[in-house]
Amino acid sequence: MFETKFEPVLSQSQFLLRMARSLGVTMLIVAPSLLIGTVGYHVFGGLTWVDALLNAAMILTGMGPVDQMPSTVGKLFSTFYALYSGIAFLTMMAVILAPLIHRLLHTFAIEDDDEDNSGDLKSQSTKTHPEP
Repeated sequence: MFETKFEPVLSQSQFLLRMARSLGVTMLIVAPSLLIGTVGYHVFGGLTWVDALLNAAMILTGMGPVDQMPSTVGKLFSTFYALYSGIAFLTMMAVILAPLIHRLLHTFAIEDDDEDNSGDLKSQSTKTHPEP
């Protein structure tokens, strides 16, 4: 999916396109997650649609619940949604940060490779043509 260390670093426009794709994938995780949470809090917690959306968004982003669940089924839904949201949040962060971290590491690998190659050439040139 990403370039290898032997390939050049992507241009800025290609990198921005890669970041846009990562954000798109993240939205594919966010939208159904919010939908599941909103419907669940509305049905099982008895919250209004707006309050259910608020609760789902707050849990999904790791901020914590806004409203307490009065029923056992609402508490159980809230428990499993919170567990799911923790995994979803970590996944979203990984998808967003992967291109950035890869670009940073790729840049360092190329710079390190250039230094190694220039050092090799220098040592080879002194071996084949010793100075008097």
